[in-house]
Amino acid sequence: MADLWQVTLVSPPYQAWTYERPSYFPDLSPGQRVIIPFGKSHRAGVVIGPAEAAPEGVEIKSMIWPLERSVILSEDYVDMAVNLASRQMVNVGRILEIALPRGLRTAAVTFRVDKHMSARKLPASVRPSALVKYDDEDKAALMELWLAGRMRVRVNAKKEAEERFVSLESDPPWAVRPNAKRQLRLLNHLLENGPQSLYGLKYALGDWVSDTAAKLEEAGIVRIGELTADSMAGVDEGKSVCVESEQCAFALTDEQQVALDEMTTAMQNGGGAHLVHGVTGSGKTVLYLEMAQRYLEVGKSVMLLAPEVALACQLYRNVAARFPGVQTYFYHGYQSPKKRQATFQALARGTEPALVVGTRSSLFLPVHDLGMIVLDEEHDESYKQEERLAYHAKEVAWFRTARSHALLLLGSATPDVKTFNAASQGLITVSTIKERVGDTVLPEVELVDISSLKDPDKPLAGSTVEAITAAVEAGEQVIVMLNRRGYAPIMYCLDCTETVRCPDCEVGMTYHKGRERLVCHYCGLSYSYPLTCKKCGGANFLPMGGGTERLEEVVQKILPEGTTVLRLDRDATRRQERLEEILGAFGRGEAQVLVGTQMISKGHHFPGVTLVVVADGDLGLNLPDYRSTERTFQLLVQVAGRAGRGENPGRVLIQTRNPSHPIWSEILTADYSGFQKREIGRRQMFNYPPFSKMALVRLSYPVKYDEGKDAVGLIGQILRDEGKKMGMSVLGPAPAPLSVLRARKRFNCLIKADDWAKVRTVFSQAVRANPNPNMVRLVLDLDPLSTL
Repeated sequence: MADLWQVTLVSPPYQAWTYERPSYFPDLSPGQRVIIPFGKSHRAGVVIGPAEAAPEGVEIKSMIWPLERSVILSEDYVDMAVNLASRQMVNVGRILEIALPRGLRTAAVTFRVDKHMSARKLPASVRPSALVKYDDEDKAALMELWLAGRMRVRVNAKKEAEERFVSLESDPPWAVRPNAKRQLRLLNHLLENGPQSLYGLKYALGDWVSDTAAKLEEAGIVRIGELTADSMAGVDEGKSVCVESEQCAFALTDEQQVALDEMTTAMQNGGGAHLVHGVTGSGKTVLYLEMAQRYLEVGKSVMLLAPEVALACQLYRNVAARFPGVQTYFYHGYQSPKKRQATFQALARGTEPALVVGTRSSLFLPVHDLGMIVLDEEHDESYKQEERLAYHAKEVAWFRTARSHALLLLGSATPDVKTFNAASQGLITVSTIKERVGDTVLPEVELVDISSLKDPDKPLAGSTVEAITAAVEAGEQVIVMLNRRGYAPIMYCLDCTETVRCPDCEVGMTYHKGRERLVCHYCGLSYSYPLTCKKCGGANFLPMGGGTERLEEVVQKILPEGTTVLRLDRDATRRQERLEEILGAFGRGEAQVLVGTQMISKGHHFPGVTLVVVADGDLGLNLPDYRSTERTFQLLVQVAGRAGRGENPGRVLIQTRNPSHPIWSEILTADYSGFQKREIGRRQMFNYPPFSKMALVRLSYPVKYDEGKDAVGLIGQILRDEGKKMGMSVLGPAPAPLSVLRARKRFNCLIKADDWAKVRTVFSQAVRANPNPNMVRLVLDLDPLSTL
């Protein structure tokens, strides 16, 4: 009887197929990576489990070769992928593609044979296409060498070359000729999207990328090779910089000790979820490290996650200082595929307890004997991935800790409303820390009414300017936040009154003065500036509104000559090294003022900062999204927490055009419980989460696809009809707030239900009813963070 197994592809179409295990193969188990025939090609797949007998008349193909001698994906790991695939309604192979480094999901490999067999003439190297042609005896002979460790696998050299990254070595303007269109296109692509692999650049721009990148490397404008983001973490330097508190090790406060005792009790009781609700500067990081110590002592692995690479780097430095003799793994998306693969395989084959620090992708590492996962700043939206596949890190962490009877530690000064509500209901335990460590206290927060300010060149009130000037003259440091990058979000034609809009997204293009370009922040399209109006041909434009680039210019003008002002936003930190350079310079006191977006609001510890200014506190408050108030509260409380962390007391000025909004009374006093009570009442009234299971079905089709409107209407009718039968509320389809992006028309259907299974059922019916899946895309986003 044939030995049949289900194998899922880890590349499109990601489906699972039935294959036969050849007689020369070793025993199989779920999680084994194998090479399989698929059509006229060979693909990498992962064994999911045994398969039932094939239907009559169906020819079953045999697997070609295993890609590893010992399985690197455990049964628990495969179960995690299956569980997440079921939740997100995608194939398991789609999850594994996200989870595995590129080198572990390719069949473009070569097998190297150490020594020829005397009985047979076998090659020194062989590729999968050649293996297929060998007879069973030759395959069995090769398998003996493979199992004895005398036959090794490596990714083909061409593929390895394509995995080298291209990154910027200098900021614009660049020393290239104006007519060097390919060079400028490549440079602007890197500036907008960050470091990219040659493989990704060829896919996005064309095969000409390699030669162009080589010329730019010769000119010293780009670098080709390994990414260097790990230098920010002091991986090779052993630096130590604290994140949440000014000391990495000190006597615990009474509140910290109580919290540590409560977490230790949770550990002894088999883990579960535990919230650490501590004000900014209360020393939450120290508690994470103390708990990590306890788990490592009993032979358990620990994962410590931060929402962004910069914060993960700082967390890594704290961990390295606290555990100098412990093997610590650092993992994030800016590392090269080769480095991520090495970390993945080392953890899969390791036997000692592991200590992992990284971002959300670290949750897919095959860590064994898991004892604890920490999600620092658990409220942060960066834990949710929206592109490629919509999933939340909290979901993956919850599944992994529940399966391993581990502790899930969630830390924040401003917890997610749903997380805190679960704690209030007794569903998860909570430790509260109300005081900062040391002698520092929370800063005084004041509102500044700017409703009368109309000039974008004067975005700061007189009292705000006086406060900034006084702080700088006193030798203190200032942070000024505006959560909008660029110089001006609108370019207005004075001749015909039209604004410059992206032709593919129908949104205004932002002017970036330093780059001398207009950029669409959604698709990346950019035009050089000056330019002519596409409607009237004029060249008389007025920049309207303001972003961080314009604010930096304003702040520089109001301060005495010689004052150093730095800017921290996505545009200023396209090069990973530049991010650390800016933070390091400001931390050392080499600059008096730091202007930036929300990037400056989280986790950073600057003892010299006594004044924080929020230039536009209303920004984002009235977005068409039920979470907008929560986001504003979290952002402003977090950025306020950057002030007064040293010897001098802190002060926070929040400029607003709507000083009567009820949120301000809670922000002024950092009254999280008051905000939570009001917000949870509002959500209950409108049946928003956590009082419902909310999902968004995103539909889109190409702008020029004439049948798209009818298809969306049909799908929407099915969603409403089937949803009504199941007792669900289905609204839409309605045009999305951003109705056109990347030349696709976009629509949203909002679903509120009492059960996730019902949502998945009705979505699957809509998918089956899609008249043209090649043109009309349907994406299910469970518990969406944004409805835009």
